Amino acid sequence: MSTGAIVGIVLGSIAAVLLLFFLVTFTVYWFNLDMKFIYWFYKKMKGHYDHMERTHKL
Repeated sequence: MSTGAIVGIVLGSIAAVLLLFFLVTFTVYWFNLDMKFIYWFYKKMKGHYDHMERTHKL
């Protein structure tokens, strides 16, 4: 393989990774998936911590 071919493969791979990263982050932004995940996670944690025994009563 020539040096130009190796450079082309490396640059193509970097471009593909950047494109994939952009598509994933844009999809998260477009569908507001980060806040949907936080809402789901908060409900799970709230249920978990509400059922824990307390050593101090408020």
